[in-house]
Amino acid sequence: MVSSRIILFLLCLLGGHTAMSDHGPLQKVERSQKEWQEILTPEQFHILRDEGTEPSGSSILNAEKRDGIFVCAGCDLPLFSSKTKYDSGTGWPSFYAPIEGHIETKLDFKLIWPRTEYHCARCGGHQGHIFEDGPEPTGLRYCNNGLALKFIPKESVK
Repeated sequence: MVSSRIILFLLCLLGGHTAMSDHGPLQKVERSQKEWQEILTPEQFHILRDEGTEPSGSSILNAEKRDGIFVCAGCDLPLFSSKTKYDSGTGWPSFYAPIEGHIETKLDFKLIWPRTEYHCARCGGHQGHIFEDGPEPTGLRYCNNGLALKFIPKESVK
């Protein structure tokens, strides 16, 4: 069986390539800093564009239990199904798998030791970090900033 450490390494290596979805290559969203500041709240801008982190326990999405999808707050790309969300006990919305092809990764050395950071594959908005303490079937925890996401209930999905 392939270890989650190898999977994370491979994700980092592939992180800079064109993202693919079930419908082919994703159309990238590119905006100026000023345009991002006009459409995002200051808190969202700090997280999505400056790779910031919100305080643990501050997101209402941490308690979200309805069926639906979690989309990028910057460009509305679906990133996670509610079926992969679980309570990690960390205070941040956590998922064990993203929607395939909708995130990109890179290594983050801000805390000295390397961590795997992930971003929206369409707009590049920072979402969070991947850790190796998640549940089966992946063993991974995608620890997401709640302000980087929007929740769309299943009954609202077209």
